[in-house]
Amino acid sequence: MGSARYGSVVEKTRAAEAARDALREALAAVDVVLPSLGVDPVSLTSEYLAPLVELGCCRADVAQKLAAALRNGAL
Repeated sequence: MGSARYGSVVEKTRAAEAARDALREALAAVDVVLPSLGVDPVSLTSEYLAPLVELGCCRADVAQKLAAALRNGAL
């Protein structure tokens, strides 16, 4: 087998965790908490998929806050 396209599991895990942490911090700055925010373990084992960050489920009011924060940031 050739070398993995997206690096080792350790590298992929670190990259996904860093992205998750950056997103969690940015969301907290606009008072949005996604309790299910995490790293998708299946994507970490794939030789061809980039690591994925799962946003998970949230309440409707949290989704509205997130939408408002995105709209405000786009202005």
